[in-house]
Amino acid sequence: MNYYDIHAHHPAIDPEDVTIINRIIVNEKEENSFSGQWCSVGIHPWYIYNNVQGQFLRLESVVLCPSVVAVGEAGLDKLSETPLDIQSDVFAKQAALAERSGKPLIIHCVKAWDELIMQRKSMKPRVPWIIHGFRGNGILAQQLLKQGFFLSFGEYFNQQALQAAWPDRLFAETDDAAIDIRSVYRKIASSLCISLEELTATLEKNVQNVFLLSVNSRNKGY
Repeated sequence: MNYYDIHAHHPAIDPEDVTIINRIIVNEKEENSFSGQWCSVGIHPWYIYNNVQGQFLRLESVVLCPSVVAVGEAGLDKLSETPLDIQSDVFAKQAALAERSGKPLIIHCVKAWDELIMQRKSMKPRVPWIIHGFRGNGILAQQLLKQGFFLSFGEYFNQQALQAAWPDRLFAETDDAAIDIRSVYRKIASSLCISLEELTATLEKNVQNVFLLSVNSRNKGY
């Protein structure tokens, strides 16, 4: 069985697991290598600096690398020190870049759901928008799913939200938790009262449809 972690800050514990590492652009001279490991690349709302134009130029320069399979995590976060209007502008630019590159957008959202929905309605994106680490309730999940979002779940989640996203709008992740993706899969399968085999088959299909990854190339980024 193939296990897919669509948003991780650490390499997979089991090398056979398929992991998309999140990489944050901090400045225009970012020296991280963007080859050899599937990754998402973006400007996190916690790390928007005075040189944000340089950050964005760096993001533009790497987004078409074959190993970069998604843009983000981009986001809106009302707990961030960065003013929300600046966050909104940076988010919109990253969403537009995702459209131009044809790659899905990974989203970080904290207490800004109305603003996020407004962004989606305004932009009418064609590429998938995926909210990572979703812990909201079932009602919020239904609202977001109705607007066309995908939801990714980690170690902690609301059961009603999970059920709302199942089967074709659901992903799994570890984020920055000290847990392996197989443990997350087991928790999700148990909560949905389905077999681990059914869950892995369904999530593999979801990942293939959205990220267009080749199972045979695993974590090689090509």
